[in-house]
Amino acid sequence: MTKLFLVLHILAVIVAIGPVAVAASMFPPVARRRLAEPGPGAAEAGAQLRLLHRICQVYALAAVAVPVLGMGVAGMMKVTGDTWVVVSIVLTIIAAVVLGALVLPRQGALLAESDPAPAEGGAGAGVGVVKRTKQLAMYTGIFNLLWAAVTIIMIVRPGSSLNH
Repeated sequence: MTKLFLVLHILAVIVAIGPVAVAASMFPPVARRRLAEPGPGAAEAGAQLRLLHRICQVYALAAVAVPVLGMGVAGMMKVTGDTWVVVSIVLTIIAAVVLGALVLPRQGALLAESDPAPAEGGAGAGVGVVKRTKQLAMYTGIFNLLWAAVTIIMIVRPGSSLNH
């Protein structure tokens, strides 16, 4: 049964976290093109933004299965108190906060800004968009780095009695 839960946990990571990581990483450059340089293709870029944001939202909800299954596996393996599991849980919580409090709301704000006709703000508006999309890219990078760290910890398992 442990192997089944482990397989489900890993599949949940791939199927749920992977799309969020990719779509969230694609969002800032598309938003920058759409908002800082409006023109031909703006409607297509707006549709891309809506799709990328929707992917992030839906798969973020599906990603709840990752820690739930992970805790099930850790419980079955009787390693819930091991350092590598605790650190992974903390990093997962931080990643969820980064996604929920920093990435998704900023995506939503940029998406809302992209829906109406572009404002007549000139170069100053473009600078603000560039700054906000760079900040969003930074938060997305932090989210992705947190998941990379969790993946490494899950493989290396520092402090685990399984290391020989």
